[in-house]
Amino acid sequence: MTTDTSATFATFEDLLELVQPPSGGRKIKDPATGETVGRAPEHTQADLDAAVAAAQAAQPAWAALGHAERAAYLNRAADAVEANTEALAVLLSREQGKPLNGPNARFEVGACAAWLRATAGFELEPEVLVDDEGGRAELHYRPLGVVGAIGPWNWPMMIGVWQLAPALRMGNTVVMKPSSMTPLSVLALVRVLNTALPEGVLHAVSGDRTVGNRLVEHPDVAKIMFTGSTNAGKAIIRNSADTVKRLTLELGGNDAGIVLPDADPKMIAEDLFWGAFINTGQTCAALKRLYVHEDLYEDVVTALVEVAKAMPMGNGLDENNVLGPLQNKAQYDVVANLVQAARDSGARIALGGNPQTGQPGFFYPTTIVADIDNDNPLVTEEQFGPALPIIRYSTTDEAVAMANGLDVGLGASVWSSDIDAARAVAARMQAGSVWINKHGTVDPRVPFGGAKTSGYGLEFGIEGLKHLGQPQTISY
Repeated sequence: MTTDTSATFATFEDLLELVQPPSGGRKIKDPATGETVGRAPEHTQADLDAAVAAAQAAQPAWAALGHAERAAYLNRAADAVEANTEALAVLLSREQGKPLNGPNARFEVGACAAWLRATAGFELEPEVLVDDEGGRAELHYRPLGVVGAIGPWNWPMMIGVWQLAPALRMGNTVVMKPSSMTPLSVLALVRVLNTALPEGVLHAVSGDRTVGNRLVEHPDVAKIMFTGSTNAGKAIIRNSADTVKRLTLELGGNDAGIVLPDADPKMIAEDLFWGAFINTGQTCAALKRLYVHEDLYEDVVTALVEVAKAMPMGNGLDENNVLGPLQNKAQYDVVANLVQAARDSGARIALGGNPQTGQPGFFYPTTIVADIDNDNPLVTEEQFGPALPIIRYSTTDEAVAMANGLDVGLGASVWSSDIDAARAVAARMQAGSVWINKHGTVDPRVPFGGAKTSGYGLEFGIEGLKHLGQPQTISY
């Protein structure tokens, strides 16, 4: 059975009414004001078990539809998201803190629809491996069954769609466990998507860590997709071992960028800024440490400071703002402590580093830190916030060695006026994705995944679809 695909919810309050429990629940606070946004249901392990059972029951019929019909459903789901863009964006801004404008809340909701459509459009045909006088062998990809998706709080809707869209397209059903920091956004998104999807193929369960652990350990869940910290990813690996689950893990990063000596500081400054400060720095594949050649070091620092000064920060519902608060107090403290440690070590605070106290919200000012050592904690630890350290280097070999010196490798970037020179340096970077003259610009057609302790498995594109299927060879 399919529910009404024309359902439109006029305001975010309308959405909240559908996802909040009739009474009780856990209060979710606006990180910009401290006001209560709404109440999240506190689902239990029994609720999780019921969702998995329902998804398992719905999966055979969903798989039997075939790729073309499932793709049509994903396009209808994209229509439903677009019909509810503003209500979803306002709820996201209130709960997560990101502004409506800029590469933030409206952008994220738009990306959900775009990703659904892109995933619907991929063609995955059987691969002919052998076809000669000795016989023929084909490689097919079959549905896995029920996929568990565990999402983060920084891009809760968009990353949720990154997980659910390919899983559904491949004929799996999905049970989602949103972050306890941003459950309302994901619950509302799933409610909207389910106006267009068949009953039972997509579920969301909001709860504490015990609910997430049950999803990871559940014997009827075939695969877990997880985006979050490396430590949490390691726990998932351990807890999923007894059921030999398939895993796609997008874990912590501390992305490095290298500015080569032929770059134009003013030309690259705005792209550098957004590479580092998109979503107020709360992005796994954001630029988190920048290595700049000594010949143009001061020019890059100056250009970045000028761009940063022009980017307003404040309440996300103010149409003028493009930077918002940190989503939670714990993350605010991480950023504040790392910047203070950098200051205490003698690093130069070129901009920011002076948070106002006594004000509502977890706002930390846009901060650029210069003349900092490569072994400083602000460089070696993932800050996940609006503070960028800029490290001086003398030779390209030195820059590459410093960039590769940590045990993470999600993304990296090289900045240069010479594409060939940039490509040569990019090939030496130990990261799953390397961008040239940009950073963190993901594309639904381009596979994305981490190196080293930044995780394993691929998302996006045809390769991402394959990671949501069981390979099967047929030979005859």
